[in-house]
Amino acid sequence: MIPDREVDARGLICPLPVLRARKVLLGMTSGHVLRLLADDPMAAIDLPHFCAETGHDYLGQTLEDGVQVHLIRRGPAQKA
Repeated sequence: MIPDREVDARGLICPLPVLRARKVLLGMTSGHVLRLLADDPMAAIDLPHFCAETGHDYLGQTLEDGVQVHLIRRGPAQKA
């Protein structure tokens, strides 16, 4: 899967990886995929929870060279 956008949140601690993801996802089109890199252990808990609360699809997490790689599909546009 080729992501549409990527965010490098390595070195950031809770809640900054989620806030970075939120900001980027707001500017993305529904259905597009965000790849987020993180090294904060809480990101593995916070990102799936954030997606469940906001309607985005959390596609999962892998580890690449000790870095968490999270994939998130942008959900439908939120009503104003």
